[in-house]
Amino acid sequence: MKAINDVAVAGIGQTEFSKNSGRSELQLAAECVKSALQDAGLTPADVDGLVTYTIDNNEEVDLARTMGMKDINYFSRMPFGGAGAVGTIAQACTAIRAGMAEVVVVWRAMNERSEYRFGQLDATSGMTVGGGGTSDMSWAFDMGAFTPMAWQALNAMVYMERFGVTNADFGRLIVQQRKYAASNPNAYFYQRPVTLEDHQASRWIIEPVLRKFDCCQESDGGVAVVLTSLERARDLKQPPVKVVASHGGGNGSQIATNHYAADLSIASESLVTARNLYAMADLTPADIQVAEIYDAYSCSVFYGLEAFGFCDLGEASDFVRDGHLAIDGKLPTNTHGGLIGEAYIHGLNSFTEGVRQVRKTAVNQVANVENAIVTSGWSAAILSKV
Repeated sequence: MKAINDVAVAGIGQTEFSKNSGRSELQLAAECVKSALQDAGLTPADVDGLVTYTIDNNEEVDLARTMGMKDINYFSRMPFGGAGAVGTIAQACTAIRAGMAEVVVVWRAMNERSEYRFGQLDATSGMTVGGGGTSDMSWAFDMGAFTPMAWQALNAMVYMERFGVTNADFGRLIVQQRKYAASNPNAYFYQRPVTLEDHQASRWIIEPVLRKFDCCQESDGGVAVVLTSLERARDLKQPPVKVVASHGGGNGSQIATNHYAADLSIASESLVTARNLYAMADLTPADIQVAEIYDAYSCSVFYGLEAFGFCDLGEASDFVRDGHLAIDGKLPTNTHGGLIGEAYIHGLNSFTEGVRQVRKTAVNQVANVENAIVTSGWSAAILSKV
């Protein structure tokens, strides 16, 4: 194998998204990987690299045997769950560029709703369901803060007080994302838009920050991405989507659990990622036509819009209120409905939406897409048409 420069997405695949899949997580993984390989025009025997999350319950050897894969030359896992979602893509790209693997599959498959519930404390391990990605918050458990919503709200409250942001401001984002979801047949909330009044009537989860409609879903399902060299991808089934830059870095924490930063009103980890990502791509926020920004909670999008340079610090509420996230706005955002409207597959389904936007096959297709950005806390990627 030889080192290469350019990496591309060759295939994407997913299962349906539900609240009860009725099958094992291994089967979900196999189904979405099979779909992604078929999309690319490849077979399991072509795969020689595997990347997933540290908290995915499927063992690489089990997936390889189930799929009939042959020699696997590279495998790795990314920590921090959703905050590292696009970091899995960065690891795959690094392996391909270094010549360690030629065809790498990234996957995430889980029965988060039917089999277990993230954010619930496991008394036997002393951590929340999901494992090590949240163990740095164990000090908060004795005080009842053992859900990601509670952790995120601690920082978001600082943000809201500093910039005069209200929960209704978050609600305007939710109305837009649910509008996208309502026209997306793959979304759990297909044909179910909401109004701002609906949002404000939903019950409080963490008052006065997050209501029920501000929080992402608990979903069953699987998503997979096939990456290879741009040279090889040109000869495959789908038009290649170039990963012009990918980054997974920061300071070893994530926005929902970093209560040690000097300024809790900014996403310090995302600022590091944004600076490096744009430098790698030789692009600026003005070069981006569509964004898929990690939305475990509505406030997460506000942090992301500001950290990745689409509006100034404290101006996300105005940016949303002015309609810039709409399909005809300055920056159509979370066009599949996001993790709040479509499904929560730990952020990987936002990456596949970015691929669809560049391919021009999205349900809510943005016109004239040259570059799409996908962010996930302290990991992100820029995708470009070839």
